[in-house]
Amino acid sequence: MPVDAQVPESPGWWLQRLGKRMLDERKDSIDDDNEVTPGLTSLRKAAEGKPKLPHVPGVDPREISEWMRDARTNWLSLVIDSPGERLGVDGFRFDDADRDSPDDARVADREANRIWQENSMDADSALVHYGAMSQRRAFVLVEKGDDGRPVLTHETPTQVAVEHEQGNRRKLAAGLKLWRDDWTGNTRATLWTPTGVHEFTTKTGNPAFSGRAAELRGWDALALPNLPDGYRVNELGVVPLVPFINRRNRRPEGFAEHEDVLSIQNRINLSLINLIAAMKYGAFRQRYAAGLEVDEDPITGAAIQPFQLDIRKLWTTDNPDVRFGEFAATDLAPYVRAVTAAVQDLAAISRTPPHYLIGAVVNVSGDALKAAETGLISKVRDRQRAYGESWESVMRMAFRVLGDDERATTWSAETIWRDPESRTVSELADAAVKKASAGVPWRQRMEDMGYTPSQISRMEIDRAADALNAVPDTDPEPASLQGKRDSRTLITREEDDVPDAA
Repeated sequence: MPVDAQVPESPGWWLQRLGKRMLDERKDSIDDDNEVTPGLTSLRKAAEGKPKLPHVPGVDPREISEWMRDARTNWLSLVIDSPGERLGVDGFRFDDADRDSPDDARVADREANRIWQENSMDADSALVHYGAMSQRRAFVLVEKGDDGRPVLTHETPTQVAVEHEQGNRRKLAAGLKLWRDDWTGNTRATLWTPTGVHEFTTKTGNPAFSGRAAELRGWDALALPNLPDGYRVNELGVVPLVPFINRRNRRPEGFAEHEDVLSIQNRINLSLINLIAAMKYGAFRQRYAAGLEVDEDPITGAAIQPFQLDIRKLWTTDNPDVRFGEFAATDLAPYVRAVTAAVQDLAAISRTPPHYLIGAVVNVSGDALKAAETGLISKVRDRQRAYGESWESVMRMAFRVLGDDERATTWSAETIWRDPESRTVSELADAAVKKASAGVPWRQRMEDMGYTPSQISRMEIDRAADALNAVPDTDPEPASLQGKRDSRTLITREEDDVPDAA
């Protein structure tokens, strides 16, 4: 039975609206100014080092395709990986200002870290960050597992689309996940609204949405043993998808990390293709012979090559009028300079340290290297602010799954990020000593040194055990004797101060 898609905000209406948006974003689009906006497929291929072949005038594309495999140098991967490798979540902190005891906040911290470890987010969080930076945004789906614990999974924008409420960018009105079931060959869809969850299925492997159809033919509610109509109540009361949007200031729906340097990467590829062509056809010194008679093949009539290039052979002829010579080789330096200039432009626009791209670090001081990484560190901290808010929303939703309404509505949660700057152990230790003299608490100093919350908790237990097991250097003197010893010492000193009568 076809799914009704005519009534606004009905399940079929959301399926058609979000499904069409998702499929359209996979493809490139052209605006009114004939500017091409890359789709998610093009962004993914560019990040993987498989960009489109550039157009070379007068050259058959089938011929340059072989060169392109040799000319590929994936600079865009460095643009994405350089900030991504410095984005590490160490844990979460809950403020205890509104709680009766600081221990309540510590319990919340430990529970959040437990949820994090249960879902292997030490590794999967890197997938979320990379997905957001390479494809404009990523999602984390929060569901209740069979054991009642929260389940966190990374979702991609090629399979997930969401829509916010009208006039409210903070609250989701609906979310859709569309994927192909490899076991059956069908396409399945799950639609979330604040009130319910709808399951759909279709037998086609490549569904299409017109955006105007009154009903969706071929789509049916997915009949499950406990859900014959494919519908269940949404116990969370919210859409359980949290978006991680990259560079929202450039575009509300997200802007990929390498999206504004795609043209520079194409320019580099074109320069490399020209370099390979010059190496293939112009770098070798071509030789010529003037006045030489060339025999012909009696059968084919083709000219017979009189000489073969060989380092062990010498060209000779009996004709004294024959002159030998060679053409100058093509200078490859301009092609190399063109590539170097384009790489420098890419480093400046993407704020990637030049020594990451060029790899030439000779007689450079540590201060100079830190100065070169200033732009990268600023970019990483900006991503930490944006992604940190999303991770805090994930944790609040996870506590909602556990039924902890107090923590599900708290806004004091804070994401603890690993320090993105490169510091030596001695620098961290010196800073910790100076912070201790300034009155910074011990736990905060350990966080600043880069220890995770689990390590700090274990160290607190070890410190308490060390303090209990510590043995004083000398046996303490009883308090009753300490006063007498002080008196005797004072009298002795007074006698020593009296001058001798003699």
